[in-house]
Amino acid sequence: MGKTAVASSFRTADIAGVPLVKVLTEDGSALLPGRHGPLPSNEQMLAIHRAMLTTRLSDDRFLKLQRQGRIGFVGTSMGLEAAIHGSGAVFGAKDWIFPALRENGVAVQRGAPLHELVAQMYGNAEDTAKGRQMPNHFQSRPANFVSWSSVIGTQLPQAVGAAMAFQSRREPHIACAYSGDGATSSSGFHSALNCAAVFKAPVVFVVIDNAWAISVPSSKQTAARSYGAKAVAYGMPGVDVDGNDALACYQETRTAAERARAGQGPSLVCLRSYRMGGHSSSDDPTRYRNAEEFEYWKGRDPLTRFENYLRSQNLLDEASRQQLADAITAELSAAVERAEKAGPPTLETLVEDVYASPPASLRRQVIDALRITAEKGEAERVAGEFPL
Repeated sequence: MGKTAVASSFRTADIAGVPLVKVLTEDGSALLPGRHGPLPSNEQMLAIHRAMLTTRLSDDRFLKLQRQGRIGFVGTSMGLEAAIHGSGAVFGAKDWIFPALRENGVAVQRGAPLHELVAQMYGNAEDTAKGRQMPNHFQSRPANFVSWSSVIGTQLPQAVGAAMAFQSRREPHIACAYSGDGATSSSGFHSALNCAAVFKAPVVFVVIDNAWAISVPSSKQTAARSYGAKAVAYGMPGVDVDGNDALACYQETRTAAERARAGQGPSLVCLRSYRMGGHSSSDDPTRYRNAEEFEYWKGRDPLTRFENYLRSQNLLDEASRQQLADAITAELSAAVERAEKAGPPTLETLVEDVYASPPASLRRQVIDALRITAEKGEAERVAGEFPL
């Protein structure tokens, strides 16, 4: 089969006729003129920066590990860090996060240990999911971070259900439901937004429009003028935001979260950004997008933009940035070394967490599996491309 045609549409930072909320100048050196909502504190801004840098360095390491055959799959977030962590910084410890593929860093931002994320990439004995999920599908109960299932859009009704439970119990918590631009075409998106609006569920829908749903460009995903405009049909507020502007992502998500927390119902926040890597480690984006578009967005790196602002505020310099990067890299290296020593989950974990007391049939299966393993040894490892 020959090389597929590259999409002709060229994705720019702005949308014709649609105002994008921005706070930072294009180069990040200053705030744009005009009135802005409350900015994060200096401490919060440094925490957002650390989370963004951690995700950038982690993704780079994970992709190298995948190419070396040490883990099976990764979906990277390069170019989306401002959207992910500017929005993720808004939610409290008791709020619940329902991610899509690329928001695992939000769990670490919320306090999940980095070594647990690395363990899930390996699916080893320390994996909190006990090896039951494919890599890049992290979950953390202490961080109230729910595993994504790979079925596009299913996390959205789940988030609404959690939000309605908070509402029913009169608890002050809210839910955050992340999705990509592709998920807006799923039945889960319609069901979730419609139900949330009708019942005024305390949930914030965050669509990270990264330009491509695998090889389908945003321009082919919807005929709506923008993803934020979709909110109108459901009777909720919607906003389109410069997703490479960490401060704009923070402010608009915070406004939506405050609305939900006040009992005023859901909102849709669309963060317009660009996925610099492939859809996953199994994807070759050069088959469907052009090099000029990639270079255009490479010059609009959200991490560089935010770091320029922090430097302008004397919150960051080259020495402190390098020191932070070195510390994160060392933590990653230690986590990888730990993960590769952990070994696989034990066979007994296959029947845990389903029944309080596993029935006799399951216990017999585990006993048989342990006997066969003792007699025959482990199953032969096979090589092959991951399908996604």
